[in-house]
Amino acid sequence: MDRLTQSLHDAPIVEKDGYHYFVHPISDGVPMLRPELLREIVIGIIRKAELEGVDKIVTPAAMGIHISTAVSLMTDIPLVVVRKRKYGLDGEVALSQVTGYSESEMYVNDVYEGDRVLVIDDVLSTGGTLAGITGALEEIGADIADIVCVIKKVDGANELEECGYEAKTLINVTVEDGAVVVVDEDGDG
Repeated sequence: MDRLTQSLHDAPIVEKDGYHYFVHPISDGVPMLRPELLREIVIGIIRKAELEGVDKIVTPAAMGIHISTAVSLMTDIPLVVVRKRKYGLDGEVALSQVTGYSESEMYVNDVYEGDRVLVIDDVLSTGGTLAGITGALEEIGADIADIVCVIKKVDGANELEECGYEAKTLINVTVEDGAVVVVDEDGDG
Protein backbone atom coordinates (compact mmCIF):
# COMPACT_ATOMS: atom_id res chain seq x y z
CA MET A 1 0.00 0.00 0.00
CA ASP A 2 1.42 3.39 -0.95
CA ARG A 3 1.77 6.30 1.48
CA LEU A 4 -1.14 8.31 0.06
CA THR A 5 -3.54 5.36 0.35
CA GLN A 6 -2.39 4.55 3.89
CA SER A 7 -2.62 8.20 4.96
CA LEU A 8 -6.23 8.33 3.73
CA HIS A 9 -7.13 5.14 5.56
CA ASP A 10 -5.70 6.77 8.70
CA ALA A 11 -7.55 10.09 8.18
CA PRO A 12 -10.15 11.05 10.79
CA ILE A 13 -13.60 12.13 9.55
CA VAL A 14 -15.47 15.17 10.87
CA GLU A 15 -18.99 16.26 9.97
CA LYS A 16 -19.69 19.90 9.23
CA ASP A 17 -23.30 20.78 8.46
CA GLY A 18 -23.98 17.35 6.98
CA TYR A 19 -20.77 17.37 4.92
CA HIS A 20 -18.38 14.50 5.72
CA TYR A 21 -14.90 15.93 5.67
CA PHE A 22 -11.70 13.94 6.07
CA VAL A 23 -8.82 15.58 7.90
CA HIS A 24 -5.61 14.99 5.98
CA PRO A 25 -2.14 16.59 5.76
CA ILE A 26 -2.62 17.40 2.06
CA SER A 27 -6.03 19.04 2.43
CA ASP A 28 -5.74 20.48 5.93
CA GLY A 29 -2.09 20.67 6.95
CA VAL A 30 -2.87 18.42 9.92
CA PRO A 31 -1.68 16.00 10.99
CA MET A 32 1.81 16.99 9.91
CA LEU A 33 2.79 16.47 6.30
CA ARG A 34 5.72 14.10 6.03
CA PRO A 35 8.20 14.80 3.21
CA GLU A 36 8.00 11.25 1.88
CA LEU A 37 4.22 11.63 1.35
CA LEU A 38 4.65 14.99 -0.38
CA ARG A 39 7.44 13.55 -2.56
CA GLU A 40 5.23 10.61 -3.59
CA ILE A 41 2.40 12.99 -4.50
CA VAL A 42 4.63 15.34 -6.50
CA ILE A 43 6.09 12.45 -8.50
CA GLY A 44 2.55 11.20 -9.15
CA ILE A 45 1.44 14.62 -10.40
CA ILE A 46 4.48 15.02 -12.66
CA ARG A 47 3.83 11.58 -14.16
CA LYS A 48 0.11 12.29 -14.79
CA ALA A 49 0.12 15.93 -15.85
CA GLU A 50 0.42 17.26 -19.38
CA LEU A 51 3.51 19.45 -18.93
CA GLU A 52 4.45 20.06 -22.56
CA GLY A 53 4.59 23.80 -23.21
CA VAL A 54 3.08 24.76 -19.84
CA ASP A 55 3.94 28.37 -18.94
CA LYS A 56 2.47 28.49 -15.43
CA ILE A 57 1.09 26.35 -12.65
CA VAL A 58 -2.12 27.80 -11.20
CA THR A 59 -3.38 26.76 -7.77
CA PRO A 60 -5.99 28.05 -5.34
CA ALA A 61 -4.98 29.27 -1.89
CA ALA A 62 -4.40 27.77 0.53
CA MET A 63 -3.98 24.02 0.44
CA GLY A 64 -2.84 23.76 -3.17
CA ILE A 65 0.18 25.94 -2.44
CA HIS A 66 2.50 23.39 -0.84
CA ILE A 67 1.81 20.77 -3.52
CA SER A 68 2.17 23.24 -6.39
CA THR A 69 5.32 24.77 -4.92
CA ALA A 70 6.96 21.36 -4.85
CA VAL A 71 5.84 20.64 -8.45
CA SER A 72 7.14 24.07 -9.51
CA LEU A 73 10.52 23.36 -7.93
CA MET A 74 10.77 20.00 -9.71
CA THR A 75 9.64 21.26 -13.15
CA ASP A 76 10.93 24.87 -13.20
CA ILE A 77 7.42 26.04 -14.14
CA PRO A 78 6.46 29.33 -12.40
CA LEU A 79 3.63 29.24 -9.86
CA VAL A 80 0.57 31.52 -9.69
CA VAL A 81 -1.59 31.38 -6.55
CA VAL A 82 -5.26 32.28 -6.84
CA ARG A 83 -5.79 34.34 -3.70
CA LYS A 84 -8.74 35.09 -1.45
CA ARG A 85 -7.56 38.68 -1.17
CA LYS A 86 -8.14 41.44 -3.71
CA TYR A 87 -4.96 43.33 -4.58
CA GLY A 88 -6.33 45.63 -7.28
CA LEU A 89 -3.46 44.95 -9.69
CA ASP A 90 -3.88 45.54 -13.42
CA GLY A 91 -5.49 42.52 -15.06
CA GLU A 92 -6.77 41.03 -11.79
CA VAL A 93 -9.80 38.78 -12.39
CA ALA A 94 -12.33 38.04 -9.63
CA LEU A 95 -14.17 34.73 -9.35
CA SER A 96 -16.70 33.26 -6.97
CA GLN A 97 -15.61 30.15 -5.08
CA VAL A 98 -18.42 27.88 -3.90
CA THR A 99 -17.50 24.61 -2.23
CA GLY A 100 -19.41 22.02 -0.26
CA TYR A 101 -18.75 23.98 2.89
CA SER A 102 -18.04 27.64 2.05
CA GLU A 103 -18.50 30.51 -0.39
CA SER A 104 -16.04 33.35 -1.05
CA GLU A 105 -14.37 35.52 -3.69
CA MET A 106 -10.97 34.67 -5.15
CA TYR A 107 -8.65 36.66 -7.42
CA VAL A 108 -6.34 35.67 -10.29
CA ASN A 109 -3.24 37.73 -11.09
CA ASP A 110 -0.31 37.15 -13.48
CA VAL A 111 -2.16 34.92 -15.95
CA TYR A 112 -2.57 36.37 -19.42
CA GLU A 113 -4.22 35.58 -22.71
CA GLY A 114 -2.36 32.77 -24.44
CA ASP A 115 -0.70 31.42 -21.29
CA ARG A 116 -0.72 27.63 -21.20
CA VAL A 117 -1.49 26.61 -17.62
CA LEU A 118 -1.55 23.50 -15.44
CA VAL A 119 -4.12 23.75 -12.65
CA ILE A 120 -3.26 21.81 -9.48
CA ASP A 121 -5.37 21.39 -6.33
CA ASP A 122 -5.42 19.20 -3.26
CA VAL A 123 -8.97 17.79 -3.23
CA LEU A 124 -11.72 17.73 -5.84
CA SER A 125 -14.97 17.44 -3.93
CA THR A 126 -17.85 19.47 -5.35
CA GLY A 127 -15.73 21.01 -8.10
CA GLY A 128 -16.89 24.51 -7.15
CA THR A 129 -13.44 26.01 -6.67
CA LEU A 130 -12.03 24.56 -9.88
CA ALA A 131 -15.15 25.49 -11.87
CA GLY A 132 -14.65 29.09 -10.78
CA ILE A 133 -10.94 29.02 -11.59
CA THR A 134 -11.42 27.47 -15.03
CA GLY A 135 -14.11 30.06 -15.79
CA ALA A 136 -11.74 32.88 -14.81
CA LEU A 137 -8.92 31.36 -16.88
CA GLU A 138 -11.24 31.10 -19.89
CA GLU A 139 -12.26 34.75 -19.39
CA ILE A 140 -8.59 35.73 -19.41
CA GLY A 141 -7.97 33.67 -22.56
CA ALA A 142 -5.53 31.21 -21.02
CA ASP A 143 -5.18 27.69 -22.42
CA ILE A 144 -5.84 25.07 -19.73
CA ALA A 145 -3.37 22.30 -20.58
CA ASP A 146 -4.43 20.03 -17.73
CA ILE A 147 -6.04 19.87 -14.30
CA VAL A 148 -4.63 17.55 -11.65
CA CYS A 149 -5.94 17.02 -8.13
CA VAL A 150 -4.36 14.76 -5.56
CA ILE A 151 -7.62 13.37 -4.16
CA LYS A 152 -11.11 13.17 -5.66
CA LYS A 153 -14.10 12.66 -3.41
CA VAL A 154 -16.41 10.76 -5.78
CA ASP A 155 -19.81 11.07 -4.14
CA GLY A 156 -22.06 13.90 -5.30
CA ALA A 157 -22.22 16.30 -8.22
CA ASN A 158 -19.07 17.69 -9.80
CA GLU A 159 -19.34 21.28 -11.03
CA LEU A 160 -16.01 21.03 -12.86
CA GLU A 161 -17.35 18.28 -15.14
CA GLU A 162 -20.52 20.33 -15.67
CA CYS A 163 -18.23 23.08 -17.06
CA GLY A 164 -16.72 20.62 -19.55
CA TYR A 165 -13.46 19.84 -17.74
CA GLU A 166 -12.15 16.66 -16.22
CA ALA A 167 -9.44 16.54 -13.61
CA LYS A 168 -6.83 13.82 -13.44
CA THR A 169 -6.46 12.51 -9.90
CA LEU A 170 -3.99 10.39 -7.99
CA ILE A 171 -6.64 8.62 -5.91
CA ASN A 172 -10.43 8.60 -5.71
CA VAL A 173 -12.24 8.12 -2.41
CA THR A 174 -15.60 8.24 -0.73
CA VAL A 175 -16.58 8.47 2.92
CA GLU A 176 -18.69 5.60 4.24
CA ASP A 177 -19.60 4.80 7.83
CA GLY A 178 -17.14 7.35 9.19
CA ALA A 179 -14.12 6.14 7.22
CA VAL A 180 -12.36 6.94 3.96
CA VAL A 181 -12.89 4.20 1.37
CA VAL A 182 -10.54 4.10 -1.61
CA VAL A 183 -12.56 3.71 -4.81
CA ASP A 184 -9.64 3.86 -7.25
CA GLU A 185 -5.98 3.92 -6.24
CA ASP A 186 -4.91 5.18 -9.68
CA GLY A 187 -7.42 8.02 -9.80
CA ASP A 188 -8.65 6.92 -13.21
CA GLY A 189 -12.10 5.63 -12.35
